[in-house]
Amino acid sequence: MGDGDGWAACELGHTHWGRFGAAGLLAYHRDSSGQVWLLLQQRAWWGLGGGTWGMFGGALHSHEDVVTGALRETSEECTLDTTTVAVHGTSVEDHGGWSFTSIVGSLPELARVLPASRETRRAEWVRAEEVTDRNLFEPFARSWPRLRDAMQELVLVVDAANVVGARADGWWKDRAGANARLRDDLKRLDGGVQGLPSGLFPYDRCFPEVVLVVEGAARGVADEPAGGLRVVAAPGSGDDTIVDLVRQGRPGQAHLVVTADRELRARCEAAGAAVTGPRWLLERL
Repeated sequence: MGDGDGWAACELGHTHWGRFGAAGLLAYHRDSSGQVWLLLQQRAWWGLGGGTWGMFGGALHSHEDVVTGALRETSEECTLDTTTVAVHGTSVEDHGGWSFTSIVGSLPELARVLPASRETRRAEWVRAEEVTDRNLFEPFARSWPRLRDAMQELVLVVDAANVVGARADGWWKDRAGANARLRDDLKRLDGGVQGLPSGLFPYDRCFPEVVLVVEGAARGVADEPAGGLRVVAAPGSGDDTIVDLVRQGRPGQAHLVVTADRELRARCEAAGAAVTGPRWLLERL
């Protein structure tokens, strides 16, 4: 039993389980045909919302972040190997003084999942369009309209030449060095990105795949260690490489390109990407 187990009141006059808030995992898999499957839990008959369906989750401990808490609760309630979950974003339902955070993450396969505690009656993969056919746990039913379009992965594509040009760090003296500094600064996004451009995703915090596109004298930066960052050296025009990356995206991916170049913006938007300027990115670094 953790120190978060217990009841808490919110400013809306409700009582919730979880002294420090709660979090749950909305895990999904997109198969080769594009079908999205959600992993749902049927709650045990004896508990709150007995017999209804929703996401795995529960009370947070005082010392843990929401992603850690959601994955821990899921692993306690079912046999899913949570180390295989790729977390893409979080969505917070704030009640004032208490909140529930939905963690959205994808899985590489439809793994067999069984109950692992007396809180879980069943675990089942459900087609996204059939979720509302179930008798849903009331809080999950309330959040589902906000989350049903969230089963996507964000790819953040950075036009290095353009963003470097927006920084006063001496790039004109050493283009390769300036690109390397930008690459290293982008690692700060590992903790998540907040304030996505309006309407792009229903996430309060997003964990994108970050792709830095370098060109010309900075191409050698792609040969250096980059941690979890992906650095792509454009064989020719950086703009052409960025547009190709957007066009070659997998189903379930959404692209946000960072550039102030008007022509590249138009080309990326025509290819289906959203575009934002360097200032948005630099404010998050």
